[in-house]
Amino acid sequence: MALRLVTDFDLGKDVLPWLRAQRAAGAGVRGGGAGVLENNYESLRVLNVERNGNIIYTYKDDKGNVVFGLYDCQTRQNEHLYTFEKDLQVVSCSVNSERTLLAASLVQSTKEGRKNELQPGSKCLTLLVEIHPVNNVKVLKAVDSYVWVQFLYPHVDSRSFPETRLVLISEEKYIEQFHIQVIQEDGNRVVIKNSGNVPKERIAEDFVWAQWDTAEQRLYYIDLKRSRSTLKCIQFCADENFNLMFEAPLDISLSDSGFKLVNFGCGYLQDQEKLCRYPTLCVFTNRTGSLCVCYSPKFDSWEQITYSVFYFHKGYSKTFTAALGSSHSRVTKGITFLNLDYYVAVYLPGHFFHLLNIQHPDLICHSLFLTGNNEGMDMLPHGPLQSLLGSLVLDWCSGKLYRASLNQSYLLGLLWDTRPDCEKMAVLHCVLSCGRDPEFLEAQIIQWISENISAYHSFDPIQEFIIASSYWSIYPETSNMDKLLPYSSVLTWNTEIPGISLVTEEITLPLMKVHSFKNYWEKLNANLEYVKYSKPPLHYNNSMVRSEWHSLISEEKTGKRRSKAYVRNILDNAVKVISNLEARNSEPRVTPLLQEEDSHQRLLVGLMVSELKDHLSRHLQGVEKKKIEQMVLDYSSKLVGFAFCFPSPKAQLDVICQILETSWRKHNLHPSVLHFNRRASAAESAVFHIMTRILEATNSLFLPLPPGFHTLHTILGVRCLPLHNLLHYIDGGVLLLTETAVTKLMQDLDNTEKNEKLKFSIVVRLPPLIGQKVCRLWDHPMSSNIISRNHVRRLLQNYKKQPQSSITDKSSFSMEFLPLNYFIETLTEIESSNQGLDAFIGHDNVDAKFVEEAALKHTTMLLGL
Repeated sequence: MALRLVTDFDLGKDVLPWLRAQRAAGAGVRGGGAGVLENNYESLRVLNVERNGNIIYTYKDDKGNVVFGLYDCQTRQNEHLYTFEKDLQVVSCSVNSERTLLAASLVQSTKEGRKNELQPGSKCLTLLVEIHPVNNVKVLKAVDSYVWVQFLYPHVDSRSFPETRLVLISEEKYIEQFHIQVIQEDGNRVVIKNSGNVPKERIAEDFVWAQWDTAEQRLYYIDLKRSRSTLKCIQFCADENFNLMFEAPLDISLSDSGFKLVNFGCGYLQDQEKLCRYPTLCVFTNRTGSLCVCYSPKFDSWEQITYSVFYFHKGYSKTFTAALGSSHSRVTKGITFLNLDYYVAVYLPGHFFHLLNIQHPDLICHSLFLTGNNEGMDMLPHGPLQSLLGSLVLDWCSGKLYRASLNQSYLLGLLWDTRPDCEKMAVLHCVLSCGRDPEFLEAQIIQWISENISAYHSFDPIQEFIIASSYWSIYPETSNMDKLLPYSSVLTWNTEIPGISLVTEEITLPLMKVHSFKNYWEKLNANLEYVKYSKPPLHYNNSMVRSEWHSLISEEKTGKRRSKAYVRNILDNAVKVISNLEARNSEPRVTPLLQEEDSHQRLLVGLMVSELKDHLSRHLQGVEKKKIEQMVLDYSSKLVGFAFCFPSPKAQLDVICQILETSWRKHNLHPSVLHFNRRASAAESAVFHIMTRILEATNSLFLPLPPGFHTLHTILGVRCLPLHNLLHYIDGGVLLLTETAVTKLMQDLDNTEKNEKLKFSIVVRLPPLIGQKVCRLWDHPMSSNIISRNHVRRLLQNYKKQPQSSITDKSSFSMEFLPLNYFIETLTEIESSNQGLDAFIGHDNVDAKFVEEAALKHTTMLLGL
């Protein structure tokens, strides 16, 4: 299944054996034998999970008394808290962080014949109990409506306060906070100070829905005072204060949906058949400053279901409509929303499982939608699941607490299945976001890319992997990376996803009510400011360096390089990246990539580092310069590491080389492929095709390639392609003729007619500097002809007519063909003068006699003599 649920707590395994042992020992727990407890097992249920992870549970003993217990998540031990010697039904329960006070809301049992033990007209009794040791019981509320209670927990690094605060939620649509002063008497005895008058204050009223955020001590509620749904948030602070943080209008209707609470304990076991008939609403946040409101209205169709996600940190909402298949496939379970950090899971048992990317929700192809036909979906619990603190998920029907995460193994399996491109892309990002064992994950993804490199049309898997893996390698450093660095190579997606439709709408941004922000609120406010003012998007694009790189290359060719300090700084940037990569562990390579020096690629790397550093410095205000430089170095190393480092599994680098290594090992190739004097095999053709796809991917992203890549690619191209296709690849820039590759071609191939045609076709396409060197290695009249032509061209480029020299001996060049005679005299004059000396610097000596012979032979050929 796509979701991996690891059981963190199980009533049947973590509590029931302890209760049996307690009863067998006759200690601490009232009631009869173990058999009686077994008969009452159905009454054992989870009540609440506190901020520190401790779990409160309850059950009824053989006399019908209500017993409260606590499971400590740290020590894995159980503790008896309190017993009410009455047959009551528990609505809500909470214990303070010191375990000295217990708050409980209870109602009278409705068993026939049972005498009412509460005050007349009081359906619900809210009690505050001193339990360290067991002492007084104080009545906080005795009302004819349900009440829920929740103690506030100070931050982990805060000291314990003598005041304990309790939040009380009433079905009468108001929220109060009680300030409970405690004192110690007689050693460890903790009692309530001034128990006759516990101070309280009203926090909110006239609301229909509320949610408690256990981990962050926040209260979300929907206010209906203004005849419209407005989401508000109260942040409880460690200094005994609370603040209204924001107001956000919601385009939903909850006025006629009844009273609903989320995460205030488990409450009564509800009828599962009725869950789907009520709207579902919950709020999810994460440390990056995201704010998502997930909403599903009342279910009114057996054919489709609608749910919406309000991405307030992005400024828009998305409403999804999912088909449920045939009408006989009835919906008997409620829809569930789960918070999975970078994703929100939407789960309807037996029908679909939808992973929504909340950091990058723009394109639907970045979210994974699995239908009920998927075999792994039915393995998830069918009961209602509840997201709690962190990654904890509670199945309160079974009393199990799970730690939820994306299932890497299952997602990797989806990559290999025959699925639409949109699912492949979504799975790729889901896998990389997991963050566990990245070396293994990247190796598996590279294996998949190597096997399926030509299977996709909507996106390039190599490009997507390079961009996504580089993004996730730096993302944890700061929450702003999702705004500044590219997440995907795909910018638009217009293809529909089977089984689901989507409508996107702009929404009104939350109005922040506090102006001094810290932690999460600072990040949320930054996200809202970005939505307001940052248009167009600020994502880095490596094409930013394209024009500058071409300019530097052009200046190098013309000898008009700009200031040495500027170029030195760029090359120093490249050296830092290369040094960072070479410091990693390495292992031998099987791919015969030649470590050729390539100054142009180093210029590209240096420019990338310089541009990225400027980009991040402009937009990461308040971040130290050294931290930005390290982030740039890490990101650049990841992005271009495959170009300059030795392979290193631990470093998660060398992407392109790893793809080549995987292909090389798969096809069992040997270094003999570097020779031209044998025909290419099918395996070599497959590797050549992979290298061509790699070249296309990197060219589009404007990234450098490993030293020796073009040489190996050209050698395979000569061996794998017919001549006309080969020349087409060269002329189109797909194959780059390197000096190493052409030199090997001249040395390995003899001068048969076929090879002569190939060599000549290659030589005439060489850049001048490489062509001059290569022609001297080819012992052939055609090569001599090319040498002489180039020599004459160089001599005559700056030729200026000089007075006839008396020193020149013309008799040796006298012949019947007067134009040639004059031409040779001119060349001899140039060579004998200072005008021609500079042209020979750095070149082999080519005298006029050699040029004469070549010219005569060429003339004879042209005249057919």
